[in-house]
Order: sequence, then structure tokens, then C-alpha cells
Amino acid sequence: MVANRSEQPPDRGIVVVVASDGGLRAVSVVLEGLSVSFPSPLVVVQHRALDPDAVLVGALGRRSMLPVQMAEDGVVLAPGVVYVARPDLHPTATHTGRFAYTDGHRKRFVVSSANPLLISAAAVYGPQAIAVVLSGDGRDGTDGAHAVRAGGGTVIAQDEKTSECFEMPGSVIQSGAADLVLPIDRIAATLGRLTAGRRRKD
Repeated sequence: MVANRSEQPPDRGIVVVVASDGGLRAVSVVLEGLSVSFPSPLVVVQHRALDPDAVLVGALGRRSMLPVQMAEDGVVLAPGVVYVARPDLHPTATHTGRFAYTDGHRKRFVVSSANPLLISAAAVYGPQAIAVVLSGDGRDGTDGAHAVRAGGGTVIAQDEKTSECFEMPGSVIQSGAADLVLPIDRIAATLGRLTAGRRRKD
């Protein structure tokens, strides 16, 4: 069944931010640098313990000019909103521009892997998908980064000097999936440039 035109993912694209150890600070710096007119929805996958979700949402919300909220199953991804994925299920993007979760069986040793989200975002948004892999341990995000790049999207990895833990971005870089390797304080401005031509219709 073909979705209604109103449900098709609009041309504002999507930005997926992946982080683990040292990621809270890194994600905060990126959000702090984004304009209130940022045109794309931004989904944050931060590996963390099963703590109350409001804690992370509140912490990021205090650093961001954009609204920050939990990513609920079935929500339509809106422009200029930061969605925080829950820590116990794998997030995905659907062809109707909505957010969905799949079971929390471990992928790359984590129960909230960014790979399904990145792979689905690449399939749905193609060249309008942007992956940002920040400080963290393990290799989560590497498979998805390859999918984003293969789909014509852009992959940004945090550089080693500014990463508290370089395993995740280092894995993306070593695998050849990174288009850009940037210090944390340059990522927000780069996202602004990459999304500058996208429509913002609230």
C-alpha cells in the first residue's frame, strides 16, 4: 500500500546523532550550536542505563534552543525538533516519516543500536540523511554509517582529539565510511551548512 502524499517524508531530511561514553557532553555541544531555525528533525541515540528518560531529555533541553522530547513510537518526525531514543529498543525511521521501535535484542552488544535507525534513514531519506557519530565505545553506528553513505547521505565522525572515547567514531573512520572528521565544536556549524537548502515548514 502506498502512503498518502501527506505522509511521505518531506525534503527536510533527517539527522541521526549516535553517542555512548562521553557522549552526553558531545551531544550537548552539538545541540548548543544549532540555530532555532534548524530545518531537519534530529534523533539522538545515546547509549545509557535504563534511567528515567526525563533526566536526559531535561539535560539536553537545557543546552538546546530546539525543543527536546522523547521519541515516541509512531510520532511524525517534525522539523527542528530533537528526539531522544529510548535506551532499551532499536529505533527506526519509516517511509511515512514516522518514528518506530523494534525489539531490544542486542545488536553490536547494545539493546538500543543506532544501526537500524541509520539503515532505515538511508533507505527513506537517501541523500538527505546525515549521520553524526560521536564519542563512545564499541562499534555501534559503523554499519549504519556505511548505509547512509551508500545512499548518498553524509557521515560525520568526531575527531580523536575531542572524543572522550574514540572507539565508535574511530571505527567509522577506519572503515572508510566517514565523509568528514571534525572536532566537536565544528559539527553544529557543519550541520547548519549541510541542511541550509532544506525547507522549514512548521
